[in-house]
Amino acid sequence: MAIRGKSFDFASKLHELRMSNKQSQSQLANILKVSQDTISLWELGKSYPDLKTFYEICKLYEVSADYLIGLREY
Repeated sequence: MAIRGKSFDFASKLHELRMSNKQSQSQLANILKVSQDTISLWELGKSYPDLKTFYEICKLYEVSADYLIGLREY
């Protein structure tokens, strides 16, 4: 999906953040109270979190929503 010419980069950003925090998909799933399969689907770009969970991911990793979807590089 593209947003104003930018790639919707949630899947790769989530994977990158999770790996840089040395978390497994299962560990992140436990924190967010979802299944490991759900994390896998998000990282594959096959589904996306609801707004509440998206907000929790931003808080957890201390990043902006713009960063998480690829609109900003920081």
